[in-house]
Amino acid sequence: MNNFHRSTVVRSLRERKLVSRSETTTMSSESRGMMAPNQSAHGERPWYQAGLRFRCTGCGRCCTGDPGFVYVTREEIAALAARLGCGVAQFEAAFVRAIGRRKSLVELTSGDCVFFDRVTRRCRVYDLRPRQCRTWPFWASNVETPSTWEQTCRACPGSGRGPLVAADQIATLVAVIRV
Repeated sequence: MNNFHRSTVVRSLRERKLVSRSETTTMSSESRGMMAPNQSAHGERPWYQAGLRFRCTGCGRCCTGDPGFVYVTREEIAALAARLGCGVAQFEAAFVRAIGRRKSLVELTSGDCVFFDRVTRRCRVYDLRPRQCRTWPFWASNVETPSTWEQTCRACPGSGRGPLVAADQIATLVAVIRV
């Protein structure tokens, strides 16, 4: 089953309350041949079992600087296109680039996200921002080890500060997208 179809099925089952969130997380993980997001490769709890602290400071560092990729799904593209009042094809021509089999938002020549407003230092489409943006800083690459989390904390002033985010919530966010 491809990822789009699987996520649609899981979402549908959850919406109809035929399975719980924990069951769909397990279903998704098992169907991808992956471990459950709150377990290590050996079945032990993650190093961040006590949780990690995060509060977005609104600094915009995650939206600016070095070039990178902000992967977007068909659903995210359609929602953003509708917000801007254009068709999907027109939106993709202006704001999306192909990266292998995936699609990413384009960047400005500075490396900043095309939707980052340099004056207000805010996202112009914040309420519709892609899942990659919504799950920052809880990406597998950022929470893999204490060392990778420390690197994330040095780059992001909100990481390591603010309210404690529970390990189960972190695992759920990590499972949303592979970056």
